[in-house]
Amino acid sequence: MDALIDILTRAESDAPLDLAALELASIEFPRLDPAPFIDILDSYANEVDERMRMEYDGVERLQVLHDFLFQEQGFTGNERDYYNARNSCLNEVIAARTGIPITLSVVYMAIAERLEMPVYGIGLPGHFLCSYEDEGFQTYIDVFHQGTLMTAEQCVDFARSLTGMDISDAPQLLKPVTPRQILIRMLNNLRSIYLRGKEYPKASQVLDLLLQASPTDADSYILRGAVNVELKKFQAARADFERYLALVPDARDRDRVEQQIAIIDRRLSRS
Repeated sequence: MDALIDILTRAESDAPLDLAALELASIEFPRLDPAPFIDILDSYANEVDERMRMEYDGVERLQVLHDFLFQEQGFTGNERDYYNARNSCLNEVIAARTGIPITLSVVYMAIAERLEMPVYGIGLPGHFLCSYEDEGFQTYIDVFHQGTLMTAEQCVDFARSLTGMDISDAPQLLKPVTPRQILIRMLNNLRSIYLRGKEYPKASQVLDLLLQASPTDADSYILRGAVNVELKKFQAARADFERYLALVPDARDRDRVEQQIAIIDRRLSRS
């Protein structure tokens, strides 16, 4: 997981996002070899590049990319099984040509980067988007809905319809996000899926990565402590609960966490 760890822990990492996302997918697919999927992305970019012309403007370049990716290859959002962990795994998204907004956007950005197209990730609340911006043309792209182009005003309305949030006074939410922010959002998606499904070993791996990215994230410590209890890793759970209380000394749930530590201590004393 060299690329993944590098992006999560270094502010100025130049590790490739697509490789890091494939490494992340190894939580769900432990024997995953990223190389064949990198080759597929390379081949897609080569195919699109052969269709480009020097005189094409931004709209025409996007049209060529969209015709290939959405019409010919059939990439689309997985609305029927949205919360399946496989939708957060880049290898599965490439193979099945379906996924959630953020992983489909990673595919889109990976191809655009190879084509030297100015495409960036946009962390819209409730729905990840891409943006394209050159000197003569700017737009937002909903890769989940087969490359629908959107204005900033439409993005604001879309976020409001999804989340009830009014982001009109938060223009930073329509600015490009970093690869690190993208991976953390992907990790948080998987964290929710694994915790909901009680897949505690996988949830533990995700929380380990989140804490490598943000070592002072109190919420991740309390969650990992609870996961470690489920995994019967009581010493590790105790350490996580203690770290949580150290980070949030006035936590509202302090009494409950201290009670949990006492229960662990009694259990350890009997072992």
